[in-house]
Amino acid sequence: MTETHATAGTGAPVFPPGRYGRRREPRRRRPWLVALLLVVVVAVGAALSVRLYRQYGDPAYDAQVLRYTDVTDSQVLVEFRVTVPDGGAAICVVRARSRDGAEVGKAEVRVDAPPGVTHPVTRYLLATSARPINGEVVRCRAA
Repeated sequence: MTETHATAGTGAPVFPPGRYGRRREPRRRRPWLVALLLVVVVAVGAALSVRLYRQYGDPAYDAQVLRYTDVTDSQVLVEFRVTVPDGGAAICVVRARSRDGAEVGKAEVRVDAPPGVTHPVTRYLLATSARPINGEVVRCRAA
């Protein structure tokens, strides 16, 4: 008696003609489509990078907190200096945090630099919902 093993194959299976429909030919790859898709992805990534850099990464608007004083249960006075182009203006986000790290106050402050001044000092009284432990400038951008 002879044995037939289920795992022993002789290659591709042979089907009776006309019984299972026609077999599809393997699809041809299109290298130009892959290259075009890659170019589109790189272009979109570059455009997104430029947009985000202009929005958040402009080094011309840099802020430095000089001090924060008058800390009470409902306010903090934040004094900061902003580097802006000559005669330009900036919008800075000022915030305060409580002891546990929660944000208790936040505001956008417009800083206008008079002509000839590139480092104006600004004092802002920030209202808070609880007692803050600090005042800080998160970021500044062009107005």
